[in-house]
Amino acid sequence: MKVAQKLKEENIAEYLIYMWQVEDLIRANGCDIDRMCSNIVSRYPEEERAVLKEWYGNLIEMMRAEGVTEKGHLQINRNVILNLTDLHAALLSSTKYPFYNAAYFKALPFIVELRQKNGKTDEPELETCFEALYGVLLLKLQKREITQGTARAIEAISSFLSMLAAYYAKERKGELEDL
Repeated sequence: MKVAQKLKEENIAEYLIYMWQVEDLIRANGCDIDRMCSNIVSRYPEEERAVLKEWYGNLIEMMRAEGVTEKGHLQINRNVILNLTDLHAALLSSTKYPFYNAAYFKALPFIVELRQKNGKTDEPELETCFEALYGVLLLKLQKREITQGTARAIEAISSFLSMLAAYYAKERKGELEDL
């Protein structure tokens, strides 16, 4: 929980990837708080366990209520994508952020290709980007090979999302020029 709070404040892109991992971790434990406690919470210091149990329990209840126990993402995580999409559109329409536009257009061919490959052409572009990053993270965790083409795509997408996350942080602090 502390990790999530820290990431949400410092890097919204890393926060979203982390929360997707948490969703999958909950699914891997059958959306069962007792299993979460024995497999995850029990590894933490005693003084942190009650808060963690409550946090995971709340997430499990939200996943059940929102019907995402098998797949999909919690509304709180979809809202992050929506907020980033709004900022993305504002940055693209402004003439004050040419480097952002350049990073986006460098990543765009990879985004289009990924959307065609996964058959989700109506999916928001940013969701495609995050799915690509998450997919590569899973490949790395499984110690599976990442092709050069995938590595190039991820490099462009990562740079683009990193810039978007930095602008998001600036916007939250009121440091972003008028959009």
